[in-house]
This record gives sequence, structure tokens and C-alpha cells, in this order.
Amino acid sequence: MPTIMRTSTTEMEVTSIRLERELKERLKELSGNQGYQALIRDILWNYVQQKSGDFTASIARSEIRATIAATAQQEERCTLTGKPIYPNEPMLLGLTTTGVMIPLSIDGLKE
Repeated sequence: MPTIMRTSTTEMEVTSIRLERELKERLKELSGNQGYQALIRDILWNYVQQKSGDFTASIARSEIRATIAATAQQEERCTLTGKPIYPNEPMLLGLTTTGVMIPLSIDGLKE
């Protein structure tokens, strides 16, 4: 996941958050050279973008290895298009090249 540079760290507001030790260690492992705090910011920005409708695709179609037909149990957003997928609507689950399952709208791979 690339770092989304929003502002310099000197202009950021300091916030304290309590994390389980195991979660912090896993984040450090996943972050690599990026650093776990930058990874947490990326995760939070992605969440805010998805929930607010300010969607930017974070994955390319070429990164999807396979799809599985599914039915949404709760509201989701297509990872490729940002289109909402409502409860009980048909959808696809996409398996990425990194082994992550992502929600896709039925026409998400066509757009």
C-alpha cells in the first residue's frame, strides 16, 4: 500500500492511540520501510475515502486473479469503482495477487 502524503509530519497533530501489543507488532511487520504510523494513516485515509464517497481505486484490475459470486450481507463498496453494493445485492469477491479478498460490483471488472 503506497504512502499517501497528505501533509508534512511537522504540520500534523499529535494523537495518542492505544493498540494491543500484538496489533502494533503486526502493523510494524506489514509496514516494511514505510513505518507503521504511516501505514495506520493510509488505512485511516482509505476508510474515510470509502465512507465519504471520495473514492480512489487502490488496486488495478490486473491484480485480480479470480472472482467468486456472492451476495452482500451488508453495504460494501466496489474496490475498483467505488460503487455501493447494497445488502442482498449480487456481488463478486475478488482474490488479488496478494491473496486478499475484495468486494466488487457485478459490473466492476467491465468499467
